[in-house]
Amino acid sequence: MRHRRRRRAARCTREARRGADGHPHAAGRRIGATRRILADPTLPGTRVIILTTFELDEYIAEAVRAGAAGFLVKDTEPEELLRAVRVVHDGDALLSPSVTRRIMAQLALQPRAPGKPSDAVLDRITEREREVLRLVGEGLNNAEIAGRLFITPLTAKTHVSRIMTKLQVRDRAQLVVLAYESGLIRPGWSS
Repeated sequence: MRHRRRRRAARCTREARRGADGHPHAAGRRIGATRRILADPTLPGTRVIILTTFELDEYIAEAVRAGAAGFLVKDTEPEELLRAVRVVHDGDALLSPSVTRRIMAQLALQPRAPGKPSDAVLDRITEREREVLRLVGEGLNNAEIAGRLFITPLTAKTHVSRIMTKLQVRDRAQLVVLAYESGLIRPGWSS
């Protein structure tokens, strides 16, 4: 069963590589393959990391919307690639630092509109969960959140999981975006 899933995932990956000649249409194929892999009921729990030369904003956004749990540029060091695989395997998400910087800079330039739907979204979580979301937005992992809030890493992980469930997001990357879009955090802020 496991080998069948691996073969299916490998086939989808090969489909994404076909024609990967450095043009943006090849990037679209990777996103399509990501959608197919994640939608395939024979591949439950599969997580996708996109490794690419493209750092186009629309490509990054589309990759996250498609469900990619990681987005790395090809100049990523081998050690960082291994770390990314471990992070994604553990259920978290990861973006290349250059991508993270660009997203944060763009979000900082977008003023928060009063009465934005995100206000209602944040009403679904407790004040403690807002604290945790703010720290996730700062890029802290569960152990670091635990240290800041004087709780155990398991409790921090439980808070993060509950927030993800309540706000209906897939991973930490989406939580970071939500923290910025809601105005809960802005670049340069830290607690």
